[in-house]
Amino acid sequence: MTRPTVRLGPADLLRLGMLGPRTRRLRAVLSALGISIGIATMIVVVGIPASSQQALTDQLSALGTNLLRAEAMVDEQTQTLPPVPESAGAVVARIPPVEQVGEVANTHAEVRRSPAIPPEDSSGLTALAAKDDLLPVIGAHIASGRYLSPATDTFPTVVLGAVAATRLGITALVPGQPAPEIVIGSRTFTVIGVLAPIPLAPEVERSVLVGWDAARRWLGFDDHPTVLYVRVREPQINAVRSVLAATVFPPNPGRIMISRPSDALVAKQLTESTFSGLFLGLAGVALLVGAVGVANTMIVSVLERRREIGLRRALGATRRQIRGQFLAESVLLCLLGGIAGAVAGVLGTASYAVSRDWPAVIPAGSVAGGVAAALVVGVLAGVQPAVRASHLPPTEALATV
Repeated sequence: MTRPTVRLGPADLLRLGMLGPRTRRLRAVLSALGISIGIATMIVVVGIPASSQQALTDQLSALGTNLLRAEAMVDEQTQTLPPVPESAGAVVARIPPVEQVGEVANTHAEVRRSPAIPPEDSSGLTALAAKDDLLPVIGAHIASGRYLSPATDTFPTVVLGAVAATRLGITALVPGQPAPEIVIGSRTFTVIGVLAPIPLAPEVERSVLVGWDAARRWLGFDDHPTVLYVRVREPQINAVRSVLAATVFPPNPGRIMISRPSDALVAKQLTESTFSGLFLGLAGVALLVGAVGVANTMIVSVLERRREIGLRRALGATRRQIRGQFLAESVLLCLLGGIAGAVAGVLGTASYAVSRDWPAVIPAGSVAGGVAAALVVGVLAGVQPAVRASHLPPTEALATV
């Protein structure tokens, strides 16, 4: 009479898989430690360079990797600027990849420190009509005082660039004291602010900024912008550059000079691709080391547990059940090691990044991928030992008892 085969459910396989780790705890810990080190190494070699790359990317982004500059060029024959429409900034802002637009215009007015200085001895600084939203586009900040606003646009007020402030001897505004004044054209303007240095727009540093409406009223400004600063989403920067001139001045795009993307953008893209290749190579080595360690442990485990295998086979366990037991044990060891390694890798990456004043970047994909990789490694490392255990003849296994 043939005895019916007992089917093992997932819970039964789980208990059988934990039999080895419970009875050989030190070996289980060492086996799990091996895969933990592999997964932790994978997360660390991904996380730490990613944090470093993010810090480098932030620094490169500060150099204007997504900033384009559209400037109207003087006609060599007529010595005049093209009449760029006043609506050019609004039209450019409607290009989908464009994030911000700032506008300035050269008023061609002379800038002097005081009325006592004759016009022919002007400072050589440029008087620019500027929109209120210029500063964030060019990455500028106020060093002293305040910037132009709708409340000051119609009044004769001015903000000095860093170089212009030095030349005019007005490097800071003292609260409680009368605001200094300068002369632009034939009109006296009150200085309300001084800008900090602007690496992305050195021409603004050498200028004095007047509100758009004030320039129209007091300096005879004709409402035609001469320079547009455009912030663009980096992946589309070349596409926007190709249409920017025609958008700014459709009658003759050749009269508009567009700056090429910053060399910092090229460096940033090269850095990203270099780091990506390094990440993949180091992660692959770490996983390979962990897989070899687990496979070796499972093979040794099968050799040492031949008596257990033979006894279970003699009591009616099928080859499938033996395979399932050892495969479950391998997967459990790797899963526990993978979870522990993921936690260690996250903590290690965060600690190192904080110690270097980097933003802690821990890609979620690397953590989830590490745990998933541990499961895959557990299956691959356990297949051969599990098959070997299931094909072990009961008589041969029991002969060692």
